[in-house]
Amino acid sequence: MKFIYAWYYKHGKINEKQALFESFHGKDVSDSSLAILQEFLKMPESKDFKIYFATNDKKRDQKFIDSIGLKVELVDIADFKYVKVLATSKYLINNSSFPAYFIRRDEQVYLQTWHGTPLKKLAFDLDDIHAASQNHKTMFYRQGKAWNYLISANRFSTDVFERAFCVPREKIIEVGYPRNDILYSERADEIAKEVKKEFGIPEDKRVILYAPTWRDNQFYGKGKYKFTLAMDLERMRKEFGKDSVILLRTHYYIADSLDLTGLEDFVYNGSTYNDVSRLYLASDICITDYSSVFFDYANLRRPMLFFAYDYEDYKDEIRGMYFDMNTELPGPIVQTNDELVDALHHIDEISEKYKKRYDRFYDKFCHVDDGHASKRAIDIVFEGAKPTFAETEE
Repeated sequence: MKFIYAWYYKHGKINEKQALFESFHGKDVSDSSLAILQEFLKMPESKDFKIYFATNDKKRDQKFIDSIGLKVELVDIADFKYVKVLATSKYLINNSSFPAYFIRRDEQVYLQTWHGTPLKKLAFDLDDIHAASQNHKTMFYRQGKAWNYLISANRFSTDVFERAFCVPREKIIEVGYPRNDILYSERADEIAKEVKKEFGIPEDKRVILYAPTWRDNQFYGKGKYKFTLAMDLERMRKEFGKDSVILLRTHYYIADSLDLTGLEDFVYNGSTYNDVSRLYLASDICITDYSSVFFDYANLRRPMLFFAYDYEDYKDEIRGMYFDMNTELPGPIVQTNDELVDALHHIDEISEKYKKRYDRFYDKFCHVDDGHASKRAIDIVFEGAKPTFAETEE
């Protein structure tokens, strides 16, 4: 693949009307890459483009794009055609990284959407690295040099990205997260019903979304992380099974398959579902830990709990954080199953108690998102509009 890419890099002609979209190394058709593509396809000029979306499972993703009526050609990342498309597309849109052999050509425009407002320290802000990959900083520095634009969802992220990724501020476009546009959709209620129907979740049940992240120091190898479910699902079913269900969403880095045998009528596994934003809309409460999920979910202003059972170890030893969760989060940290159950029993009182903090959190991290982030990104990247969102404050 590397040698074929090198040939196209040297001899292949750039197609000015061609774009390659990718998300999470081809894991699925999702995230901000999907949102930008959907918005771009609404524009008349898109009809002149040849558009590809990278995948590592064509059958799976073809089924998904057919279900949402998305007209785009899938290209397998293990196929030689992917190498050609990567080397010859004028526009490249990704939320993670392209293969190590990739080098952006001068004529190409590379939009890096990234995949979340950072809580955990990133790249050059890390003093120590417990993750599987030990060339972490070198990799980010090299990748950052290739980006023409980097999306930021808020001023907080802009400040962090500039420093942690060593990216000039003028490359950072503070347009909001395209993937959150759907949360402001006029079809939000309809989408929620569609998701529940897909999973077979009863309409009258409260949906509790549980979306934990991986732990940097627990891994099998690069990009494959261990995960032990700390939530007592049997206890949860006993306490809340009559009127609630759990919608489980583990991080895409997690390699372990969770055994949910016997819990099929209570726990619904959404870990491989393409678009997590649709799961947000289908849920009534979110339980997470250190995942950037909560920055996005806050756009809905729905209750959140933080099941951070290893909080002391995590904040001090594993990764380090950009702010104190105890004082900034829009909901309480719970560290045991007893505390989690009690919090769910008193979620209305908790929501009232955290209302002012939730408002502050929303104003700080969600103030740019309004349902039009994709359009703003397209205007800048494809239409050449002047970025106006990430200029340094006086």
